[in-house]
Parts: sequence; structure tokens; C-alpha cells
Amino acid sequence: MLNDKAVSTDHVSAGLTMGTRAIDKAEATGVYKIQCHDAQGNLKWEAESKNLVVNGGLQDMNAKYFTGSAYTATWFLGLYGAGATNTPAASDTMSSHAGWTENTGYSNATRPTCTFGTPTTANPSVATNSASPASFNINATSTVGGAFLVSNSTKGGTTGTLYSAADFGSPGDRAVVNSDVLTLTYTLSLAG
Repeated sequence: MLNDKAVSTDHVSAGLTMGTRAIDKAEATGVYKIQCHDAQGNLKWEAESKNLVVNGGLQDMNAKYFTGSAYTATWFLGLYGAGATNTPAASDTMSSHAGWTENTGYSNATRPTCTFGTPTTANPSVATNSASPASFNINATSTVGGAFLVSNSTKGGTTGTLYSAADFGSPGDRAVVNSDVLTLTYTLSLAG
């Protein structure tokens, strides 16, 4: 006897691929580089540190660029002193920065200007004052622990927009003496 059997099987596979979409993200970062030279021009020490762009700095960028608020074209660099509590916080402003105290032990009449060159067109776009670093003519024995970027030139002033601040990298605080010259370079990067 003959048995004919036919077997039929169907296999169905399905997959779901989520649509890809562009995600916009912008990031503002920066690096402070400081060098200390003695009265004869010899390099005593140098430090480089990534900064914290504070909330007020981020708001200021948006306000100036996207809403057309009054634009501040001039920025200034400042130093802050030593201490275990010298830590910038995102909520810092020039009128309220509990984590650090400005160091004004230099003979310049005002905070030195941060003169930025033309930003690059790449991603990230970089602006820096490396062609003309800010110079602090030290006139006191003290310790410096970090640097900041602000829109006000007044030494020890508490007004203006604080953009960013950074503690110096390891070993941290550094000693300075009368006749030392500190040169400070700030490099700002905007990446998308």
C-alpha cells in the first residue's frame, strides 16, 4: 500500500528597524594653560586644566547669539587663590562663588584682556588667545589655584558675566613671588 504525504511549511520572519534621526547636541568646553616665568624669563612651572562652563556662561551664549541681547565683545581673565575649597560650581557667578576667592596680587591695573583670534570652521570650532596670551605681573608672594573668564575688567570686581573657571591640574595650587610673570591662554571649543 502506498501512502503519499505532502508536508508544507511556511516560515515568516519580520524585523523592525527604528528610523534613525539626527540628534543635535552642542557642547562648550575650554582649557586654561598657564605658565609662570621668573624675573629672568626662566620657566618655573606650567599647568593645563579643563574648565567648567558655568550656568550663567551658557545662558549668556544663548542670549547673545540666539536672542540678540547686548553683546559683550571683550572678555578678561582672572586668577583665584589657594585652598582646599577652590572648586568652581555650575551655579557660580561673579557676585557669588563660595568655592573660590579671586587673587589680585599682580600689578596690572585691571584683569588682562583675553584677545581671541578668529575661530576655526571645523567641528569643533576653536577660539583661543594663544597668539596673545594674557599676562599677569605678580607683585606679591602668594599662591594661585585656578583661573576664570569674565566680562568685567575690574580686579576683585563682583559684576559681569562669569563664563568659566578651572582649578589648576595636579599638583594643584602653585606658589608665585614678586616679579614672576604668569601668562594665561584660554582655548574655547564649541562642538556639535
